[in-house]
Amino acid sequence: MANPKIPQTAYPINKLFTDRWSARAFADQPIPEQTLLGMFEAASWAASSMNEQPWLYYYAHKEDETFQKFADCLMPGNAVWAQHAAVLILSLARKTFAANGAINRHALYDTGAANTNLMLQATENGLTGHQMGGFDYDKTRETFQLPDDLEPVVFIALGYPGQPEQLDEPFRSRETAPRTRKSISAFTQKFEAGVQVTG
Repeated sequence: MANPKIPQTAYPINKLFTDRWSARAFADQPIPEQTLLGMFEAASWAASSMNEQPWLYYYAHKEDETFQKFADCLMPGNAVWAQHAAVLILSLARKTFAANGAINRHALYDTGAANTNLMLQATENGLTGHQMGGFDYDKTRETFQLPDDLEPVVFIALGYPGQPEQLDEPFRSRETAPRTRKSISAFTQKFEAGVQVTG
């Protein structure tokens, strides 16, 4: 199913950005391993501080025994639909530099950039994905036996787009609601001497 919510933009941009959206309905269709690895390849080319590449991904296909471990870490409001995704991914950030153990304060930022690359490549492949901050942090650390140096960032549900009718409310309405963004003027300001930034 094509994205039913392609928005209009104030300025022309690559359609990949507007085609990407956080769907919750997934088709019952597996993602080939090679396709998934191509998305991780895209993630690997994100910019990062000192080229540290602090991201790490754990993943499981729906048919894998470990898939349920991922789903069980999600908050109920996410688990109810994400359990139908073809793949669940846990995105992690390594908080220190490998060379000297110093704190990498850009690790989360860089991992977010890698996640964006992954999602855009998924869109290019005809897939949809939903990043989720709603997960049980402590359970995730315990389930995946994470060392202190690894920070869980988000879970990602990936799959081929399904139909809104698969979902119960309120998710069905959210699936078809118009997509909007703040106007550019709401978050940009040309800096000029003597101008005080407010708000």
